[in-house]
Amino acid sequence: MKHILLIFLDGIGLGDDNPETNPFAVANTPTLIALANGHRWLRGVGRQFSERAAFIPTDPRMDIPGKPQSASGQAAILTGKNVPALIGEHYGPRPNPPIRQIISQDNFFKQVTERGQRAALIEGYPPRFHEAINSGKRLRSSYQEALFAAGLPLFGEDMVYSGDALTVDWIGEGWRTELGYSDTPLYTPREAGIKMVEISRRYEFSFFAHWVTDVIGHRGTVADGVRNLEIFDGVMSAALEVWDDREGLIIITSDHGNMEDMSHGKHTESDVPTVIIGNGKEAFAAGLITLADIVPQMSAYLYP
Repeated sequence: MKHILLIFLDGIGLGDDNPETNPFAVANTPTLIALANGHRWLRGVGRQFSERAAFIPTDPRMDIPGKPQSASGQAAILTGKNVPALIGEHYGPRPNPPIRQIISQDNFFKQVTERGQRAALIEGYPPRFHEAINSGKRLRSSYQEALFAAGLPLFGEDMVYSGDALTVDWIGEGWRTELGYSDTPLYTPREAGIKMVEISRRYEFSFFAHWVTDVIGHRGTVADGVRNLEIFDGVMSAALEVWDDREGLIIITSDHGNMEDMSHGKHTESDVPTVIIGNGKEAFAAGLITLADIVPQMSAYLYP
């Protein structure tokens, strides 16, 4: 059975070629550049096709004025619906009741599981996160809400320890430096990329969410962004080495712009990059204009 690995990078858009404000303009990312047919991920690059990948600037605005936001953008990615249009605004960071209702009615996690197939959010969360969710002190993000609506578990630290899930930064460093763990797994970017592909093969649909990019965009530095992108480049270099383009698709996308313009620490109205890797990328790209087009294209690929 073909499978899809969707790598969600929160808050990255296609911005100006300005190394003072845009980490994408200066980071050493040969793998990411190759995925865009030799171009940096910048405004104006246009649709690009290479032997392994399609690179598609994607509209997160969806004809609704204002700056795209996380909850409505993520919901559009996972429901295939123009969520900002349905609720009349861009909304975030956490989904409000109308967005949660849309997600609960239908989302891609549900579509996969209702066919008797396997789906997962392949990152683990620490106990304090689970406690905050379960107590109602913290709302789920839209992608976590989609997982919940499908009756699927949010993985915990046990899955991180066993190597069956990754941490948000792929390499495990943040759990050591930010959460105080001393014995959780640490990976090189290469090891993490191989591990991510290995885990994804257990599911028809796997979703990896990386929100660190959005945090950097809001309150980090260009140097932070550069380091983050260079780690991701190493992850993707290894993932591409072990990924067989016949086995499925790797999709990389985002919900809104942010880290590509660090002059103000706020979201942008920029297009976001969507990358499709694998056989079938051309057909997928042909139907991709906005974030709401991702689910219909994934469904057409897995269930022709």
